[in-house]
Order: sequence, then C-alpha cells, then structure tokens
Amino acid sequence: MKSHFPIKSGMTIVTLGALALGVGIVAFRAQADEWDKKTIFTVDQPIQVTDTYLDRGTYVMKLANSSSDRHIVQIFDADQKHLINTILAIPNYRLQPTDHSQFTFWETPPGTARAMRAWFYPGDNFGQEFRYPKNLRQIAFAAPAPVPPPPPPPEPAAAPPEPPPPPPPAPQAEAPPPPPEEPTVIAQNTPPPPPPAPEATPAPAAPPQELPKTGTPYPLIGLSGLFSLGLYFLVRATRSA
Repeated sequence: MKSHFPIKSGMTIVTLGALALGVGIVAFRAQADEWDKKTIFTVDQPIQVTDTYLDRGTYVMKLANSSSDRHIVQIFDADQKHLINTILAIPNYRLQPTDHSQFTFWETPPGTARAMRAWFYPGDNFGQEFRYPKNLRQIAFAAPAPVPPPPPPPEPAAAPPEPPPPPPPAPQAEAPPPPPEEPTVIAQNTPPPPPPAPEATPAPAAPPQELPKTGTPYPLIGLSGLFSLGLYFLVRATRSA
C-alpha cells in the first residue's frame, strides 16, 4: 500500500530505527478481536501506560464502543471485571502492518517501569499512541518499578536451651496396709492326759518245790525191769568166764 505522503529513504531509516529503539524488552502474549480491537496481553515485568501502572500479569486492552472517536483505549484486568483506566490516545501510523499485536516503548531510566508508546492491532497501519509529558523522566519516576521485597531478616540466634524443668518428685510408695489383725484366740489350756502307767513286770516264778507229776509210774517200772535184765546177763557172762 502506497503512502499519500512522500517519505524520504533517510526518514524511513530514522523512523524504523526509532521504532526498533522503542520496542521494549517486555515479553507479550497477545490475542486480538476485530471489532473493538480487543487484545489480551501478558507482561513479565512492570510497565506504565501514561499515568497507569501495570504490574506483572495479564490484561485486556480494547477500544471503547464509540463510533465517533476510535482512539479511546480502555484497560481491564484479566477477567474484564474491573476497568483499570480509560485513556484518550492519539493516532499513530506504521509502514508495515504485522499479523500480530505490536507494542512500542519509550526508553526510561534504569530501575523504572517501561513506558508504552504505541499499540498496533494486527493488520492495521494505524494504531494508538499514548501521550506523555515532554520530560518523560517525571512520569517514569512517578511510577517506579516495584522494589523487590527485602530479604527476610536473619533469624535471631537461637537462645541457649533452657534447662529442663526438674522432674517431678517420684510419688512416695505408699506403705502397704497392715495385715488384718487376726482375732485373738484365748486358748483354755487342757491339762494333758497322764502318761500311761508302766506295765508291771511279772516277777520270775519260783522254782517248783516239787516236780510236777507228768505221768504214770509205769515207764519207770519198765525201765527198772530192763536194768535188771541187763544186770542178769552181765553176771551170767562173768560166771561163764
């Protein structure tokens, strides 16, 4: 597409150089809609759009629903439930449209949020430029990048451990209960039975004064007869000699 305004090659080089210089190091992931130029973009470091400060995160940028003015830019949070700011931009022009959203940035002092200069919708030559005061340093310092949180304070030196509390005194062993008193039995002493009287030893019998009569006199008579007979034979033998 040819431009209606003659542009010298030197001016073209300067313009492209300014655009290249203005493109920040902010990483974007953008999605766009055709009618209201709705663009969803994510930044990985803080940026500023005029007097609006945007921290890291996802945002939605689109044109307000106005047919008379197509340079009213609205910025929403990611779910479009909160309108962050409405900005009145001015037209900007680029020579070569791209098939993706393009953002350019002004240079800002180190340590401050990058300042968005212009926003171009995919396929458009005309985009939205955001106005800043002449001295960009003023707004750059007005919206500084967030200071990283200070490191956590060092942990205090551990206090010496308190001595453990003395152990509770051991419970005193309870004395075993005294055995139940046995009932006192009063014994009535019964005298022991007298020892048995020693048995009387019988006295030895006195020798009999007379021989007992054990039999009849007949054996004695027979014995006398034998003795006489023996004596007879003895005498006879003697005589025969």
